[in-house]
Amino acid sequence: MSTFKAKIYVTLKPSILDPQGRTVERALSHLGQQASGVRVGKYIELNMEGERAEVEGRLSEIATTVLSNPVMENVRWELTELEVAGA
Repeated sequence: MSTFKAKIYVTLKPSILDPQGRTVERALSHLGQQASGVRVGKYIELNMEGERAEVEGRLSEIATTVLSNPVMENVRWELTELEVAGA
């Protein structure tokens, strides 16, 4: 059995208005920084144990049913196997 680190990125779909992004964009402008198209999302890390295929299946279910709203948000993830200490 392996241990994996999952990094999950949740962002609003392009068609959804992002008031947080607009607020950040305006704040940056007030600070003299030019930025446009600012979007605010979520970043989540978690560790999972099991065989890669089984972990990927569980992660897909978690990411699309618990960590994101598929109607409004896109979700993607990266899965990396953690090194076993002392191996």
